[in-house]
Amino acid sequence: MTNSTPELEDADCILITGSNTTEAHPLVANRILRAKEKGAKLIVIDPRKIQIARYADIFVRQRLGTDVAWINGLIHIILKEGWEDKEFIESRTEGFEELKEEVEKYPPERVEEITGIASSDLRAIAASYAKAEKATICYAMGITQHTTGTENVLSLANLAMVTGNLGRLSTGVNPLRGQNNVQGACDMGGLPNVYTAYQSVGDEGVAKKFEEAWKTPLSRNVGLTVTEMFQAIDEGKLKALYIMGENPALSDPDIHHVEKALGKLDLLVVQDIFLTETAKMAHVVLPGASFAEKDGTFSATDRRVQRVRKAIEPLGEARQDWKIISEIATRMGSRDFTHGSPEEIFEEMARLTPSYLGITYARIDKDGIQWPCRTRQDPGTPFLHKEQFSKGKGSFFPISFKEPAEQVDGEFPFGLTTGRMGFHYHTRTMTGVSPSLQKEAEEGYVEINPFDAVKLGIEEGEPVKVISRRGEIRIKATLTFGISRGVLFIPFHFVESAVNVLTNTAFDPIAKIPELKVCAVRVEKIEEREMH
Repeated sequence: MTNSTPELEDADCILITGSNTTEAHPLVANRILRAKEKGAKLIVIDPRKIQIARYADIFVRQRLGTDVAWINGLIHIILKEGWEDKEFIESRTEGFEELKEEVEKYPPERVEEITGIASSDLRAIAASYAKAEKATICYAMGITQHTTGTENVLSLANLAMVTGNLGRLSTGVNPLRGQNNVQGACDMGGLPNVYTAYQSVGDEGVAKKFEEAWKTPLSRNVGLTVTEMFQAIDEGKLKALYIMGENPALSDPDIHHVEKALGKLDLLVVQDIFLTETAKMAHVVLPGASFAEKDGTFSATDRRVQRVRKAIEPLGEARQDWKIISEIATRMGSRDFTHGSPEEIFEEMARLTPSYLGITYARIDKDGIQWPCRTRQDPGTPFLHKEQFSKGKGSFFPISFKEPAEQVDGEFPFGLTTGRMGFHYHTRTMTGVSPSLQKEAEEGYVEINPFDAVKLGIEEGEPVKVISRRGEIRIKATLTFGISRGVLFIPFHFVESAVNVLTNTAFDPIAKIPELKVCAVRVEKIEEREMH
């Protein structure tokens, strides 16, 4: 997040898109609802009438995969009406004329044709956002899990910069991360193209710094993302995989393909706290420790580094992850994995990471600190880009709308989108073994608009088949006007009705994230003879 979660309470306008905030990020949602109580305007743009949309001043549904178009349309209106922040654009940005030329192609009437958002609603959204003194944007995977995911995010940044809603309290562009400490994992270099705090592996100075610290030569080449790993397995280029705390046999797109790929490996090692669907396929399973059984830090979605303390000793044969990794490295011949504690590892990381240099375990003993924090006297950074952007001026990116990778047609007439429900997250590795949570949500379902259901002869609670070009699943139908006509929604948590049998492997060419939020499917009744 460019800003802090508490700041949301003092925003004058909050635009939420691609985020089922109350169910997926309830603490963030609480802050937003407090802002609403103080008089903030709440705008929700989502294909479904999600819970938080009930509180919105303006709620609109966009067609799946059309986000660039409506964002460009908002900027078009703002510029036409003269609502842009001219001083901010002049002093703090570059590339504005190219953006202006691009958004000229997106008048409200054309945007309505592309997105289904009424031109009058688009104008109302533009006015509310642009005229607010402090406007903020919150988004999640509904924006990023597209073949245009990177362009969607850049478009939101364009919108914020045009209106000067960056570098100030209660403004910004704020991604709500997928689960606890995914922010911390990325910050620590859990990506194929960077070291800690997003220091590029291709930067010669960065690489030499880490080589000197670790006393080993390092590649300047970018590694593989998850989607690229499965391609490499198919091509015979990747023979072994070590998976930690991830369950791609259920969470990745086109899971039939994932299962085949995992079966081709010479060695599959899975380190997890439960025997997941992926772990069941492994040659070796290493029992990791849960959050309650280990010390360390978690980083919140707003860059806040916080201490985590062990409540109990690891159960059974489980060990803390860093100990497992260190022992494997030692058995492979390394003499340098001699750290005695997570704190020692953190100290080494901080020495090599300018934005963490001022953070110590002592300083975060009671309260977290938000990076960047460059000295021991630095209190941290509640919001980014106060006086300048990381490279000086902020760049506008002129972006054209592109259709999703897969289109509906006569054979597959419905658009399918996926997401979470409030009682589970991800593949239920943890929530699925909680009796109280499991009781609240025991099985998956497909949301269908009642008008579509009538045409198909489908009734509430009836089992149906949902079929894509990659496979089919059987699942219970739930009829709701919360979903648009021609659109289906299925939560991705349940192995018994695994929606990722259906999803598309097309991915964003930059971030390599798969297009899990839109694919083409059809729905069929299950004939009585098929039930036996």
